[in-house]
Amino acid sequence: MAMQATPASDRDLKLLRRLLRAKDRMDGAPQKEWSVSQLARISGTSEAYFARTFRDAFGIPPHRYLLTRRVERAAALLRDTNLPVTEIALQVGWNSLGTFGRTFRDVTGESPSELRKRLQLTPGDLDQVPHCFVRASQRPDLRMAVSEKRRFDRRDKDRTAHKEDP
Repeated sequence: MAMQATPASDRDLKLLRRLLRAKDRMDGAPQKEWSVSQLARISGTSEAYFARTFRDAFGIPPHRYLLTRRVERAAALLRDTNLPVTEIALQVGWNSLGTFGRTFRDVTGESPSELRKRLQLTPGDLDQVPHCFVRASQRPDLRMAVSEKRRFDRRDKDRTAHKEDP
């Protein structure tokens, strides 16, 4: 005998499908400026409800998810192309090279140029690895906001400096 979905779980699945629709739009065009109101419209919810349920469903807020996708795409372009860093920044949605560089370093721990140099020094045969695995292994972890990460990094550097002082 097949189990029937309860009305609540049926509503949850429908909501998840609508949230996935908004997530897919961000995945398809991470360079675009996605406002919460646009994404809420796509998912058929209010802005506040969209932001809250997106975070609950995927573990991070929509803006942070988009930032993750942009950094991931930038890292792939740095690895796979010889495009100038400025061109990559513009392609993935940043209007300012300075903001791109600072955010990229905050998220990955390396500047775009440092990442490119490191990846070129240690070439691997990534053609043999499924693309989804390569992307997942290089996906930045943004469970915490970039500003929080910056604050924690600064605090760690201050602690290290105090330990080294006689």
